[in-house]
Amino acid sequence: MVVDVVQAVESDGPEILALRHAAEDWLAERGIIQWRPREVSVEQVGQQISRGEFFVARDRAQSRIVGALRLIWSDPVVWPDSNEPAGYVHGLVIDREFSGTSLGERLLVWAHRRSAEEGAQYLRLDCVETNVRLRRYYRDAGFAEVGRRDFGDAVDNGWFSVVLFERSLT
Repeated sequence: MVVDVVQAVESDGPEILALRHAAEDWLAERGIIQWRPREVSVEQVGQQISRGEFFVARDRAQSRIVGALRLIWSDPVVWPDSNEPAGYVHGLVIDREFSGTSLGERLLVWAHRRSAEEGAQYLRLDCVETNVRLRRYYRDAGFAEVGRRDFGDAVDNGWFSVVLFERSLT
């Protein structure tokens, strides 16, 4: 399969969100905690697209979106003490139909290359600490665990921790 990674446009929002919803459902069915189902709205995705943050992988033959990710240049919520130039990947999702085709790895390679072109020293991402399988996936993709960050409130059961990953671009 040949894909082109391009900047998302406004009309891509519903398709990006449909991919995410399918991934949320797949994760929930397996008891994997990563994303809360339906925590992101089409309006939020639209705002992220309008800020130039979303990129999509389009299958060249079918011209449909088969993957997506956000690439941003600062992330003070998750990485508040980081001053080095870095690209931050969020919301990486692929069509479940293409699971096992290395599409996720190809999107990470694209983000690596794009971040380096923008002068970043690191490519960074995070995942929920309890998602052992995804943590292994990121380590296998060349990322190193460099810390963790706690979020939420233990009182309302919204407490969770994320593991911080980075990969040097130099």
